[in-house]
Amino acid sequence: MAPKLYQELEKYVTDLEKKASSFPPQLLVVSAFAAGAIASIGVVRIHGRSFKRIQNSDWITPESFEKKRWIKGVVLSVGDADNFRLYHTPGIGWTWPLKFRRVPPTPKEYKNRTIHIRIAGADAPEAAHFGRVAQPFSEESLAWLSDRILGQIVYCQLIHRDQYARIVANVVTKRRFLPGSLFGESLALQMIKSGWATTYEQAGAEYGKWGKEEFLKAEIGAKALRLGMWKDGIQGETPAEYKRRHAQTENAPVSKRASAKTTTASNSSRSFLNKIKLW
Repeated sequence: MAPKLYQELEKYVTDLEKKASSFPPQLLVVSAFAAGAIASIGVVRIHGRSFKRIQNSDWITPESFEKKRWIKGVVLSVGDADNFRLYHTPGIGWTWPLKFRRVPPTPKEYKNRTIHIRIAGADAPEAAHFGRVAQPFSEESLAWLSDRILGQIVYCQLIHRDQYARIVANVVTKRRFLPGSLFGESLALQMIKSGWATTYEQAGAEYGKWGKEEFLKAEIGAKALRLGMWKDGIQGETPAEYKRRHAQTENAPVSKRASAKTTTASNSSRSFLNKIKLW
């Protein structure tokens, strides 16, 4: 059988050589050039998509949002409890880019070299900003997120750019022994299940493949078990209510704001006098 197979293979190669010799040399040159060009374009596209590092948020193109592209990187810092800074590490797999690409160890080194990610679907207690007092449990929520992702590799599906120039993304963390975004767990869902965030329901809300119902179900479960920010009950102000209240106050006419401040000061004085009386 083997000699017969070799004979058939030899005959096939001879036929190919005869057919090739019948083509004009110019056509063969053009064909070879075209094949080389196609291969080069393919290599460039693969490199651009899989191996070219995105320096910062400004480098993300509208096409990436349209295709809801997935990118991978290392979390170098956590801001509030629903956003962080990602250092893009392109390539395949969860760990190999770290072996070949040096990740900047200090803020000075990675300044302007990270992508500001806003976690889609989750709304965490607000930290103190712009003169606003921090919400209860904002520090605990931030600590939970930092412990979960700081220094870790995560996958981000790019959704859109928000009004603060942050990149809203579905974020997944890896499951043990299973690499890739397809096998990851939703970071937003993990936060909500643990009681450290509510479901984000404002304009432009995005829930990925899990859907809004899954997020709301996770929030109901956390409230029932009194986890995280719900440990004292569900009567507290949600992040959405907190932002709405401050937005109404800040957008109100100056006279109303002054009146609100006077009322607050008056209430504080009255409370102080009552304490003196009781004492």
